[in-house]
Amino acid sequence: MFKYLKRQWNYFVAKISGRAEANADPKVQLEQAIGEAHSQHKRLKEQAANVIANQKQAEIRLNKKMEELSKLNANTRQALIMASDAEIANNTDKSAEYTRAAETIADKLISVESDVESLKAMVLESTQAADQAKAAVQQNSRILQEKIADKSKLMSQLDQAKMQEEMNSAMASLTETVGDDVPTFNEVEEKIEARYAKAKASSELQDVTVESRVLEIEQATANIEAQSRLSELRAELGLDTGAQPTAVETDKSEAQLSDG
Repeated sequence: MFKYLKRQWNYFVAKISGRAEANADPKVQLEQAIGEAHSQHKRLKEQAANVIANQKQAEIRLNKKMEELSKLNANTRQALIMASDAEIANNTDKSAEYTRAAETIADKLISVESDVESLKAMVLESTQAADQAKAAVQQNSRILQEKIADKSKLMSQLDQAKMQEEMNSAMASLTETVGDDVPTFNEVEEKIEARYAKAKASSELQDVTVESRVLEIEQATANIEAQSRLSELRAELGLDTGAQPTAVETDKSEAQLSDG
């Protein structure tokens, strides 16, 4: 049961982390990465400074021991010389004192020589460590500078990617459905074209109606003129205006008019 709950918890954490990663601003993440790189470089420099400081301290201690060793060597030699001079002068007591002093100094000399050898080894190791620390700082500094240089490039690429995404979104909105209550560009275009075609058709129908009325008026006007002319002809022929002439009479009248 515990393993199951642990597995579910890990899944939940991974899922939340994945969502946060997907919704995170790349610019903010890039700034965080550069900031962390700066922090790491600062910590590395502090560690390297401690290593180099240890190497400097070892050198200082070695130099002091070397000075002490040199002084002990000189004192030992001087004690031996003084013991020899006292022995030559048949001053055995002083000779014995100087000899014991030389032995005491020699004992300390041996101890200091051992310390010097240890310090030499320490200085050698600390010098190697300091050199490695300096090299690590230089290498990390170069990497950091490369990251800072890449930051500008990545920022530019990110801006270009956002611009391309906006362009793709704008182009997609012209052909894809934006929402249930928002028509697409093509739908609006089709609606406008249909409305224009309908208005054009109505206009053409109105034109036909007007032309037919004009033609009707022209025909009526022609009929009136024809009737008026016929009336004049009937009056000239002395025909009864109340009776309509037959087709034969009309032909005779026309013939007489032509003969006259």
